[in-house]
Amino acid sequence: MFSDQERMILGIIVVVYFLLLICFSYYINNRKIKNYEDYNVAGRSVSMFPLILTFVGTAVGGSILLGFMENAYRFGMGQHWLNISILITGIITASFLVKRIRLIGEKHQMVTLGDFTALRYGEGARLPTVISVLLAYCAVTGMQFVAIATILNLTIGLSMTAGIIISWVLLTLKTFLGGLKSVVWQDAIHGTIQTLGVFLLFVAVLWAGSDWGEMKSFADSIGDSGALSITSISTSEVLVYFFTIGGYQFVRQDLWQRFWAAKDYKTALSGYWIAIALAFLIGVAIISTGAFLKYGMQMTEIEPNLVYYEAIGAVFNFPIVVIMVIALMATVISCADSFFMAGSSSIINDIIKPRIKDKSEKKMLLYSRYSVVAVSVISVLLALYMPELVVLWVIGTAMLVSGLLAPSIFGLFWKGATKAGGISAMWLGLSVAVIWQLAGHPFGIHPVFIGLPLSTLTLIIVSLATKKEHSDAEDIWSHVN
Repeated sequence: MFSDQERMILGIIVVVYFLLLICFSYYINNRKIKNYEDYNVAGRSVSMFPLILTFVGTAVGGSILLGFMENAYRFGMGQHWLNISILITGIITASFLVKRIRLIGEKHQMVTLGDFTALRYGEGARLPTVISVLLAYCAVTGMQFVAIATILNLTIGLSMTAGIIISWVLLTLKTFLGGLKSVVWQDAIHGTIQTLGVFLLFVAVLWAGSDWGEMKSFADSIGDSGALSITSISTSEVLVYFFTIGGYQFVRQDLWQRFWAAKDYKTALSGYWIAIALAFLIGVAIISTGAFLKYGMQMTEIEPNLVYYEAIGAVFNFPIVVIMVIALMATVISCADSFFMAGSSSIINDIIKPRIKDKSEKKMLLYSRYSVVAVSVISVLLALYMPELVVLWVIGTAMLVSGLLAPSIFGLFWKGATKAGGISAMWLGLSVAVIWQLAGHPFGIHPVFIGLPLSTLTLIIVSLATKKEHSDAEDIWSHVN
């Protein structure tokens, strides 16, 4: 794909880019991080512009840019339903959840989902919450290692295994040093680069390809007559995406943390509305690029997992290719470090903090960094074991949705949800989803269609059966209505 000289240039640029990010994280560590909240929730002081771009940076990662484009190239325009699922749940979140999440978190100085579930259902809720969060975030962090390894494989010829290990070391070091405060400000840079890069590629591919009529004729000629229709996807596949990737948006710890990291509620809400609109448009551009490359530019003989690289090579000269590789790096890194922080925050806040006596800022900062390392080790093992991008994402989100979606949503809106109901729902939903996954999806049923309904029914039934149980739920709503 690239000549030896081009590989050398790209390799140097990738290394320099990582070194600059590490230096920036080191600067933030020395100048801006003074306490536990600085490291884990960016000091709760993030303003509008970096907030919008950190929302976009975490929403659009390697799995979306590379995975969605690959799926669109293989299966057609029906893959827009992946993006639509995220948009729908984003609108619901902005309309109904952000206010409660922000104000509850602000009152109780929350750092993780475990803080919320512990407040709502008691301290016993922390453990199943942590397990659910770690299953999801270690999986999606591992995805970013795979994405970076692919870049290194194509640019400098490293093997995938070596690339995964190198990306693990570099991303761990960067996140270890800078925490969420560094992540947010780097996302402001990454979000700008990735947004411009995605739309530049979309316009270039659209310009180089055929008109709509010619694309349809070509699709018909190769037996893909329905590929340019948004309906070219099965209902079952749409539902899987909606209840995994879509449902995941409701209980994304990195999202809740950014609602709490914003300087005020108005900034959190406005920033999120702008971000979900921008992320949706980026998703449209990504998926359309994959389909237009195949049917507009009639490039039908390329490896689907190399669609992005083939696209930039086909429409740009080498200097612009370099910029597009940087845009890809920005996209992947902006997700990876955010997921690092989401997973590591659960370890320090929900496992370590409740069990230690010395909660000094120095100790908590040190343990926060150790937690980043722990998450990184789990994530790299997953990446080495299962390097398929979208598959890994869907599996991880299914575990999170099955364990936490019903307890979190009911916990926010239903005062009748009891401690026994919430904790039972978490354990049953999570356990059944994991078992169903390990069993290989018996009867062809996805784990989320087993775990989520059982979790929901369990929460309702057990809560009604234990409705006389004392609850502190009134304290949650007293200041948000």
